[in-house]
Parts: sequence; structure tokens; C-alpha cells
Amino acid sequence: MSNVCHLCGKRKVAGGSITRKGLAKAQGGIGMHVVKNNKRTFKPNIQSVKIVEGGTTKKVKMCASCIRSGKFSKA
Repeated sequence: MSNVCHLCGKRKVAGGSITRKGLAKAQGGIGMHVVKNNKRTFKPNIQSVKIVEGGTTKKVKMCASCIRSGKFSKA
């Protein structure tokens, strides 16, 4: 089973971690300059949960925000 939320379809997404150098203009510098942009992934908080779906008990993976929302019935 993949690392995807059963309810909302939330999955990992790609992004970047930007490294900046310099003194901000508000503090008297010439501004922050981008030095490096490292690729990284943002992973959702996926957890295994037992739910009742169609009268049967199922073990699925859900993100923490969907678990908190309570849009399903726990087994």
C-alpha cells in the first residue's frame, strides 16, 4: 500500500529548501540573496487506521487531518 491518504488523496510533494545569505534591507543591508536551492520532499503525516466501510472492517492509511475530522467511523 502506498503512502497516500484514503480520504483526501494527500501524498508527498516535491519542493525546495532555499538558502539565503546577506543582511536584510530593513536592517541596512543590500538584501537577501539566494545562494542555493536544495530539492526536498514534503511528506504528509500518514497513519494506519481501522474503519468500517460498507459494513466491513478495513485497514487503510489516512493523514492526521482526516483522522481528526472524523468523516468516517472507526472499527
